[in-house]
Parts: sequence; structure tokens; C-alpha cells
Amino acid sequence: MSLLVDERDVRFVLFDQLEISELTKKEAFQEHSDEVFQMVLTEAHRVAENVLAPANVEGDRTGAQYEDGKVTVPASYQACYQAMCEGGWICPTDDAEVGGQGLPTSLCTAAYEIFFAANCAFTLYPTLNHGAGKLVEKHGTDEQKAMYLEKLYYGEWAGTMCLTEPGAGSDLGVLKTKATRNPDGTFQIQGTKQFITAGEHDLAENIIHPVLARIEGDPMGSKGISIFLVPKYRVNPDGSLGELNDVECTGIEHKMGIKGSATCTLYFGENGNCVGELLGAERQGLPIMFIMMNEERLNVGLQGQGIGSTAYLYALKFAKERMQGQAMAAGKGGADQVAIIEHPDVRRMLLWMKAYVEGLRALMYYTGYCIDRERAATDEEEKHRWEVLTELLTPVCKAYGSDMSYDVCEQAIQVHGGYGFCSEYPVEQFARDCKIASIYEGTNGIQAMDLLSRKILRDKGAGVKALMGEMMPVVERTKAHPVLGSYAATVEKSYGWLQDALKHVTSVVAGGEIPAGFLESVPLLEIFGDVLLGWFHLWQAEIAAGKITKLYEEAGASTKEAQLSLVEKNPDAAFLEGKLATAKFYIGRLLPIVVGKVEAIKQKETAPLEIPDAAF
Repeated sequence: MSLLVDERDVRFVLFDQLEISELTKKEAFQEHSDEVFQMVLTEAHRVAENVLAPANVEGDRTGAQYEDGKVTVPASYQACYQAMCEGGWICPTDDAEVGGQGLPTSLCTAAYEIFFAANCAFTLYPTLNHGAGKLVEKHGTDEQKAMYLEKLYYGEWAGTMCLTEPGAGSDLGVLKTKATRNPDGTFQIQGTKQFITAGEHDLAENIIHPVLARIEGDPMGSKGISIFLVPKYRVNPDGSLGELNDVECTGIEHKMGIKGSATCTLYFGENGNCVGELLGAERQGLPIMFIMMNEERLNVGLQGQGIGSTAYLYALKFAKERMQGQAMAAGKGGADQVAIIEHPDVRRMLLWMKAYVEGLRALMYYTGYCIDRERAATDEEEKHRWEVLTELLTPVCKAYGSDMSYDVCEQAIQVHGGYGFCSEYPVEQFARDCKIASIYEGTNGIQAMDLLSRKILRDKGAGVKALMGEMMPVVERTKAHPVLGSYAATVEKSYGWLQDALKHVTSVVAGGEIPAGFLESVPLLEIFGDVLLGWFHLWQAEIAAGKITKLYEEAGASTKEAQLSLVEKNPDAAFLEGKLATAKFYIGRLLPIVVGKVEAIKQKETAPLEIPDAAF
């Protein structure tokens, strides 16, 4: 069994739950087939297992190294990068005319979950190539596309994302990097950028930096920001590399995790000789950069999910092998030790992890599926509907996904006991690597503010209404189910709990108590995620129940004993029973906690706003 992801669950979500094979009936994906989709997953597993995963420990122990302005990555990363480039993994969802394969985003979300599970620190490099390339594809001139796009998408050149500055953090409106016009239409760029992932490395011969800067004379604040393409090496008209472009890496951060990922401080124009090209229109830097930022936010949620997935599978393997203590079940007394998976609390932790890993997987893939449906839509109204759903789910994927995945890693350490705290077992690295996901690409607090302000208040609940339209049919179909009916009732109640929370928080903001309303933005996002997972688990349980019933009928397993016997021998039966048990546990034990979270919000406790700074 893979220790990266549950391959059976990956395929269950894609082909049984989302039914992505139906996408091939749409014009946007008609050149593909179910067989192609299966081959893509198989190849992703091969690359992850055979190339990326073996480099993960070295990446953590060796890390990126800085010397005299140059950064070298762990030696094993070179083969990883070559495999990703040769396999077309940098731009698999993009159109063939720009070098892609036109594959569904949902399918490639699954592939990248596997890559992140295998080696998160390395996988950050190719994701930035794609993000930078997408900016050029969407907003570059014909000349810029010809110069940069193919090389970024094929991996010959690498990309970055240069937003953050020392002291500014996420407040981009106060950035100080400036751009001065040159007579030839280019710009002199001068300023410092910090915490730049892949800002300098030796994986590619050139690095293209999309840099936010303010043209001299433009207004302060976010509306005065433009974006520029700044190559590490200047590019000659024939596409060959020229001289260094006065972009200096002055050091890399020493981090608790993702150590193989070079996190750089970059000086642009320290010697007054850094040339950049305007990308898109002047003073449109933030709207343009948001294309990359939203893509990366989904990647960060998936990053956490991938690490959580492998952490759970390592904990499960350990629990099955680690012998300690005696069985507690009646009739099983004696001195013989048992595997710790026999202990009730370990079983609780494992099923807790399984519930979040599989629920988050469905959330990530479904969001990718929304992108696919938008791409396939021929009606503008339908296209807009799927776009709104994607925008609504993006901050939830990033924040809820990274928060809960880190909790999964923490539980995996707990299952390992003292061994989990030691580097001989990989779960301590998983926790260290995962933690950054709640911090970068906009902290999770910022994601919660975005959800409340832009995705709920600004569109007056249109996105939530569209989402409810997707969620309700599952409840309606399962209300009368002999096994799932009571769970469907709980999920339906949870929709009401979410609406109650939304109504309260939005009314507080509408009443002018803006700080009090945004004080609840993080708890609100958490409730959003909790309810979404309830929906996904009920949806999966509905499918699993139908399949397991048919399987038992075909096997003639009409009694409980016969069914248990089949589960022991038949992997399909075991998987489906696992899906049902996971859904029951989440909906029956974890989802009801939302009631307390909503009641806590409605208490309107504003002590954090009222306490004097000196009293903290």
C-alpha cells in the first residue's frame, strides 16, 4: 500500500463521487478519455514514489544552501525537476497551444496531492513556474509570451512571486519598491523583497521574477501598484541569455520546515541597473497578481492535504505494527501484547485523521472540479455560477485545509508516541513542513477576512446560495435511507447552523460593529469547513452504501457474519465499509460540535477588542 495517498480513495472521489469521466462529453475535454485519466494518475504515483519521495529526507536534512549570492538545492532535487519537466507536470491543465495537455484541474489536483505528499519542499518549485507563466499567458504582450511562456511552462526557466517586503508583510499597499521609466519603455526597478520562495536556485538557467512595484509618481496604496517581469539574467532579442540583471540574493531563511525550498531575500537594483518590463496595464498589479495568488492559495491548501494524507498513512502503518499493552475487549484478557490499533483511543485518533484527510481530499478535488465546470460551460450564466463557487471555496481550501491538515500531523505524532517526536520517523518532519501552510500566501486570518468581506458580504450571499444549491440534493436523496437517514438529518441541520452563523456575523457588520464582526471571521470559516465536510461525507456514504449492498448481494453475504468475513477477504468491501464508518464518525461525532461553535459566536463576546494592550 502507498504511504503517500490512499489510491483507492483518490479514484473514488474522482470517478465515483465527481464522475469526472463525464467531463469527456464536454467540448473542452473531448480529446481525453477515462483511460487517459487513469494513466495520468498511475504516472503521477510512479513519479512521486520513485523520484520525489526518495529525495524528501535529504531535502530536509541538507536543505537549500546559500553561498556568495548563489543558492544550491539538495542534489537529488535535480532528478526531481527533470522528471517534472519531462513529464509535462508544470502545465498539465493548460491548452495544447501553450504547451499543456488540457487535462481537468480536478484530475491534476489529485496528481499534485501525491506530489506534495511525496516531497512538499521540492514541489513548490514547479508550482511557481506555472503561476508566473500563467501571468504571462493572461496579461503578457505577444512579444512577452514568445519570450517567456514556453520556457516557463517547460521548466527551462523558473518563476517566482515577489510581493512581500521587509516590515510590510501582507500589507501590500505600503510597498516601497519603485519603478522608474526608461526611454525605451522598460523600467528601472529598485527595492527589496523578502520571503520569496524559489527566489534563487540552480534548477533552471534563468529565473523570471514577477515583481510588484510602484511607478514613480503613482499614488500610494494598493491602487497605485503595477507588476513587472524581472529576469535574473537579461534576455537578448534572440532569446539567449545576457548579463546578470542586478538581482541579488542576500540570504535564505533558516526555517523549521520545507528546508529544501529556498526562501530568499532579494535586492533589486542595488547597483542601479535592474531592468523590468511592465506586465499588463499600469496600476493593475494587484488584480493581475491575484491570478497567481489564488492559484497558489489552492496549492497551499492542497499542500497541507497531501502532507496530512501521508502523515495519516504512516500513523496507520505504525499502529498496526507497534505491539504494546493488552486488549481491553471482553473475552480478550491475557498477557499477550496487541498492536496499538486495538486500543480504543488509538482507533479514535486514526478515524479522526481518516475523516479529515478524506473530507479535505473531497473539498480540494471538488474545488478543482468547479474550475473544470467553469471551463466546460458554454452558457455565461453557468460559467459565472461555477466561477463564484470557486472563489467562495478558495479561502476555505487554503485556511481550513491547512489548519486541519496540521492537526492531522499532530495526531500522527501522538499515535507514534515518543517515536513520533524523533527524526527516525517521518511524522515530525511532516508537522514541520505542514505548519507554513497556515502562514504564507496570506495567513489564515486573512483568508477568513477575505471569505467574510469579499465572498459573503460583497456578493450579498450569492455564492453561499449557489453552494447550498449544490449541497441540498444529497440530503434530499438520503433522508429516507434506512442506514443514512439519521445522518442526513444531522447534515441538514448543519446547513441551518451555518446559515445562523452567517446571519449573525453579517448583521453585526451591517450594524456598524465591524471589528466585532471580523473578530468572528476565523470561527466562521471553520464552521464553513466543518459543514462542507459533512456534506462530502454524506455524499460519499450514499455512493458507498449502494456499492456495498450490491457487493454483498453478489457474494450472497446476507448475514452480518458473512459480511464481516467478506470484508476481511475483499479489499473493495473493506474500503467501502471504511467509507461508511468514516462518514458515520464525522457526521455523528464531529459535525454536531458545530452547534457549540455557533452558540459561541452568537454570545458576541468582544473581550479581545476591549482588553488594554498592557493587560495581555
